[in-house]
Amino acid sequence: MELITSKENKRIKYVKRLVSSASFRREEGLFTAEGLRLCEDALRSGAPIESAYFSEAFCEKHTELLERVKESVSNCFVLKNSIFSALCDTKTPQGVLFVIKTLDKTPDFDKMNKNGIIVALENIQDPANLGTILRSAEAFGVDGVILSRDCCDIYSPKVIRGSMGAVFRQPFGIVDDLPAFIRGFNEFGASYAAVLDRDSVRLSDCEFNGAVLCAVGNEGNGLTDAAVAACKHKVFIPMKGGAESLNAAAAASILIWEMIK
Repeated sequence: MELITSKENKRIKYVKRLVSSASFRREEGLFTAEGLRLCEDALRSGAPIESAYFSEAFCEKHTELLERVKESVSNCFVLKNSIFSALCDTKTPQGVLFVIKTLDKTPDFDKMNKNGIIVALENIQDPANLGTILRSAEAFGVDGVILSRDCCDIYSPKVIRGSMGAVFRQPFGIVDDLPAFIRGFNEFGASYAAVLDRDSVRLSDCEFNGAVLCAVGNEGNGLTDAAVAACKHKVFIPMKGGAESLNAAAAASILIWEMIK
């Protein structure tokens, strides 16, 4: 493995840009995953790892993992401990970071399970919310998560950490026109818009059979009128307390549970 001893090394600058810039991640088709658990998860899930970076301290403690990585990743680098810390966006780096090829499965949705369960997300802005939704989707076996182009970057370090590795396994796609995708889905399935309108169908009264899509909108503004109009049905989650609405991740998780049970 190559030893990197300077912060001015071109690879260090390159990885730092991947960590900090969503536009650069899109241009390069790469993103980063940091930390022992996430990197082990990426390796176990068969994620396409382009390169791996380790601190000297990590190499001394985790020789077994190091050997496994070297067997499957051709570009491996060891960094001085101080240099590795400067590379990461966490306060206490664990000494391992992978650069991974992007995982968007948009083309695969042309062959989507006609009896599948889909969660559609429009303009979700909080990385923690998006990470949690991906985690719930993977936990309950959702067939796919569709994101509108204006959602926060699914490859941001905060989303990757929040998903707890689900991003490596959960099929997802990013679309430019979410209402158009929903209308296409309507040709063989039933779509539901999650709204706050209490004149809509109560979630507990819905019967989710066959192919089902449920759309969840922005944390502050909900779904756009165009997305709501594209859905066949409107559904709301009844609440007894005084809160006006649920957190987007909580709402999506409740909807997912009802869709799959």
